[in-house]
Amino acid sequence: MAQTYHSTVGSRHYHFKNLAELMAKATPPRSGDRLAGVIAESAEERVVAQMVLAELPLATFLNEVLIPYEDDEITRLIIDDHNIEAFAPIKHLTVGDFRNWLLSDHATPEVLQSVRAGITPEMAAAVSKLMRNQDLILVGKKCRVVTAFRNTIGLPGRLSTRLQPNHPTDDVTGIAASILDGLLYGSGDAVIGINPATDNVAQSVKLMRLMDEVIQKYQIPTQSCVLTHVTNTLEAIEQGAPVDLVFQSIGGTEATNRSFGFDLSILAEAEAAAQSLNRGTVGRNVMYFETGQGSALSADAHQGLDQQTCEARAYAVARKFNPLLVNTVVGFIGPEYLFDGKEITRAGLEDHFCGKLLGVPMGCDVCYTNHAEADQNDMDNLLTLLGVAGCNFVMGIPGSDDIMLNYQTTSFHDALYARRVLGLKAAPEFERWLTEMQIFQDVKTHRLNDQLPAAFANSLRHLPREPRHDV
Repeated sequence: MAQTYHSTVGSRHYHFKNLAELMAKATPPRSGDRLAGVIAESAEERVVAQMVLAELPLATFLNEVLIPYEDDEITRLIIDDHNIEAFAPIKHLTVGDFRNWLLSDHATPEVLQSVRAGITPEMAAAVSKLMRNQDLILVGKKCRVVTAFRNTIGLPGRLSTRLQPNHPTDDVTGIAASILDGLLYGSGDAVIGINPATDNVAQSVKLMRLMDEVIQKYQIPTQSCVLTHVTNTLEAIEQGAPVDLVFQSIGGTEATNRSFGFDLSILAEAEAAAQSLNRGTVGRNVMYFETGQGSALSADAHQGLDQQTCEARAYAVARKFNPLLVNTVVGFIGPEYLFDGKEITRAGLEDHFCGKLLGVPMGCDVCYTNHAEADQNDMDNLLTLLGVAGCNFVMGIPGSDDIMLNYQTTSFHDALYARRVLGLKAAPEFERWLTEMQIFQDVKTHRLNDQLPAAFANSLRHLPREPRHDV
């Protein structure tokens, strides 16, 4: 029987029927929770819920699950993989005590790494609900998650980028031009990753071979990924395609993931298949996941949970498969779920904090749709805050406008701005390549070269002069 939660403030008595309702009512306001009907009815009720949540022992989340164990494989994953020994140093804390401990000098990067396997997504979500933005930034900064494939992502003082050369018709020339544009800005160390306009195996393999040819020709210490369905990538591997990373969008409930067309067993099969290729040079992290608050609700699979708690549960799925990259596409779904710049900013900081606390290599697609109450200044603010918080990577796309997916994100020069103003660097292997290629006059200050690097200039001289009609 689920426990109920109560509090009296003055003459008014508040009643929360279960832990899921308490978590939802304690969440800072956002349009998705209002749409789902789980939001607090007033600011006072929200504060009361946060007060009750602060007094809750962390161990409660091991004894009272939000979705029944027998009904949801994500719940089973969370409970079965929980590390009691890692939990021991914090097991005596309440959620409020946990917040204070995370902010204290005792919670060093090394200590946070030692306890992460004992923290469940629900614990992370709960404590985030008690935090101000600056708290999320401070703790996120202390949480270091380092991964590697052909370069090393997530080291302190580094900010990597996904070079996103999407094209509305998958035109090879257009994609190649975007890749060149991004490389000349120092973008692409996290991954060169394409969302295919035509999502099938044949097209995915074609794009994989294009990116592999570029990476091999110029000996770029990075990895490629076609963001197609995991089953397409499995089939591409069977056909001998040059697969570096396996992609999949993931959610925090079994029903969400089934609506996406996969379960945990398929992810395990895909990870094993990618590992068998042995394409990494400095590491073996082969998975790339994307998430986003509101995905479970949009699939009608949120099981009555608030969207931020659902999002945190998705990180349990990610953590299971040791990914190279995890990316919260924070404002992509639209204002039905995150209404304006303030809600998008809060969600981006929450997602980064929760993911990093759980040991997930978090990046963020700092983005919004054109019908949201947000603009590029809001994205500048969030990008800067995430850079301060130690975000592993952000997006880089020509002009910040994804002409294929039709949303606004961060550009190559936005990432360059963040590196310059915050003193951040690219992944070390990629940084050395930038020096060798003479892409920058000064890699340390990110000063661009005023001439095209010789290797690229030579390739461009050999391009056909007549228009091509076979692509």
